[in-house]
Amino acid sequence: MDSIVSLPQRIVDWLSSQDDMKDIKFFVEYPPVNKAVPLRRSIVAVGIDNIEIVDKFVANDDGVLERQEYCRLAKIKANLSICVPFSMGGQTCHDIFTRIANALTFRTNLNILESGCVEIKSDRDTDALVMTGWFLMEADFCPAESTDENFISFLDKELLCGSHIRNTTIHVTGTDKLKWNEPFIAGTYFGDGESSQSISVGFKPSFVIVFAAGFPAVRVNFTNSTAKTYQAMAIESTTTGIVITTNGFKTQSGTAGGSTLALNDLGMSYNYIAFK
Repeated sequence: MDSIVSLPQRIVDWLSSQDDMKDIKFFVEYPPVNKAVPLRRSIVAVGIDNIEIVDKFVANDDGVLERQEYCRLAKIKANLSICVPFSMGGQTCHDIFTRIANALTFRTNLNILESGCVEIKSDRDTDALVMTGWFLMEADFCPAESTDENFISFLDKELLCGSHIRNTTIHVTGTDKLKWNEPFIAGTYFGDGESSQSISVGFKPSFVIVFAAGFPAVRVNFTNSTAKTYQAMAIESTTTGIVITTNGFKTQSGTAGGSTLALNDLGMSYNYIAFK
């Protein structure tokens, strides 16, 4: 389970894993489980009263509160229903509550803001003494994917902030960041006179521009024919002379607009710009 509804079960699993509480049976308060009558061992039902997840704000050097984009504050109020057999007495309820409080306080990264319990009642149906207690816990952590913080508790980043992490509207991918930091690559190649030449740029370009160094886009020779030394190609287009590949692009011979393409003439220097 990876949603908030799994939180009571996570608390139960965490408390049950504590070595000094193996004598207590923990379970979620709903759906209720069958209990022995009369009660033979201490049991604790765990439920969630309220959960509040908000953005975290920290004051800067000027005293102005700034929102921490990748950090969250989670406040969780958990309820406990502690039941013990008559023979153990009411003090056992308080002892169990104290043991749980110590575990949450000293064995997790949670901040216990408030805790409390109410009077002990007698449940004649199970021959048990019942005490209700509660803890208001605060989790202060950063759920960004890049954060490797080991948050020690029954909480985790995916559980409370998974939707925030996976929100592609407010978070960018690594590929997006690379495009922002280096949106294109410019380079040079030399013509080899072949009908085609493959140029590797390390990625599949979305747009490529090729032009001969030191020459106009179109040159005219004395036979009244023209040669294009410039060409551009978008990934979804069908421009003659350039083919986009998975690792760069390839120049090809041909004609475009009545002109011979001269994108790989022997010994000629060409510049290119490949956009990510």
